[in-house]
Amino acid sequence: MPHPKKVLVSFSGGKDSMLSLHYMLSNPAYEVVGLFTTIQAKDRRTVIHGLREEVLDFQAEAIGLPLQKVHLPDGCSNALYEELMAKEMQRAKEKGVTAVVFGDIHLEDIRVYREENMEKAGMEAIFPLWGKDTKQLMEEFISLGYETWMTTIDNNVLEEKLLGKSLDMDLLKELPDHVDPCGENGEFHTVVVDGPIFKQHPGTLRSVDKIVQFDRFVTIDFRVDRKKEQN
Repeated sequence: MPHPKKVLVSFSGGKDSMLSLHYMLSNPAYEVVGLFTTIQAKDRRTVIHGLREEVLDFQAEAIGLPLQKVHLPDGCSNALYEELMAKEMQRAKEKGVTAVVFGDIHLEDIRVYREENMEKAGMEAIFPLWGKDTKQLMEEFISLGYETWMTTIDNNVLEEKLLGKSLDMDLLKELPDHVDPCGENGEFHTVVVDGPIFKQHPGTLRSVDKIVQFDRFVTIDFRVDRKKEQN
């Protein structure tokens, strides 16, 4: 029997990357050796979702996987980004990693960009969610037992009152018809706070009730309350 392929999972802390991770952990053909993310060096937040670095640290610890980070400088150019990524991929290859898993579903240009970057680094890009029906994906994700909160919404298509709400079956049914159930067009972003692959709970996530508007997007901030050590 062939050895499982060692992979990294590109991890944002949201539902799509979490479901991709769930799929890969359930597939004996793969060995997930770690999570991988990009962090803005200046404010210590994830590049796309704007989550605090401590939130992803908390998730990785709860899941039981190491989290590899690339810290991007302010105003990072595409050329510098690709250079930093190439160095990180080289370090991963030295540990036997041959592929990186991404949670993209339908956006062809993003997939092509990722594939080109991975090819330059001598890595395979894997897309376990690609081409699937987004409504079915969300229903599956919720039915698996994942608890997910809304962190960012596009104020042009969704109401601010949804921030911090649990993305459950009831809320899924309430989303307008023009909003993709997975927020694939940037309508919303999420953070996953619990689920079947969480092996431990080193603390809890909480909203700090700080709502920030940037351009047409509105986001609510989250922090980690760590469990106190027992004497």
